[in-house]
Amino acid sequence: MPRLSSAFTKAHPALVTFITAGDGDTAANLDALVAGGADVIELGMPFTDPMADGPAIQEANIRSLAKGTTTADIFALATAFRAKHPDVPLVLMGYANPMTIRGGDWFAAQCTNAGVDGVICVDVPPEEDPELGPALRSAGVDLIRLATPTSDAARLPTILDGSSGFVYYVSVAGITGKQQAAQASIEDAVARLKIATNLPIAVGFGVRTPEQAAAIARVADGVVVGSALVELVAQHGDNAAGPLRDYVASLKAAINSARA
Repeated sequence: MPRLSSAFTKAHPALVTFITAGDGDTAANLDALVAGGADVIELGMPFTDPMADGPAIQEANIRSLAKGTTTADIFALATAFRAKHPDVPLVLMGYANPMTIRGGDWFAAQCTNAGVDGVICVDVPPEEDPELGPALRSAGVDLIRLATPTSDAARLPTILDGSSGFVYYVSVAGITGKQQAAQASIEDAVARLKIATNLPIAVGFGVRTPEQAAAIARVADGVVVGSALVELVAQHGDNAAGPLRDYVASLKAAINSARA
């Protein structure tokens, strides 16, 4: 079974974690996420205009780009990660320009060569699927789409067509890290999505504490945590690995106990 599919077939919901490539000691931070118990890791590709991201991830993008992080550096990190962690799914998350500037076929080939399992491209809507979708699917790389509180019944089939891996439910109509959706609205949305697709549903945006993660884990197939982890990297710099590992472990323990 592919790594990404396997992550959502465990006895507990999947913990999906996010950090920005090139921010702090990324290789050590990736190892720390694994050590803490992350089931899926999203590695952010820094970009100059991260429109969906709140201040924490925006600042991480700035720090990374100021260090000169390139797309080649990101694939080198992914390649090293795959050699060290052959069973942990790795997803690249970012924006269209770095992914498409050399063409979808080039990007898909780089993903395959580096052992990347999936891609989330925030600003390529389903209507522009030819930019990346065919190349990724041909290469066996999952294209993970985003659903939001405004994705109604008429829109959902378009979002889900060609999507694979899992559905990332953005629980708030806004940017990352600054708001949290009401639990009742998350439960309603997950129920609605499960009627529309057999893909796992992972919920993110605004998840910051073990208690919040546990509440979402009771209804969803996965919980996505990003900004809170990026803030730890901002706070601890190149020494963030230990705090990341411990925080991820607390999230994992809460998720594992959510359905006990």
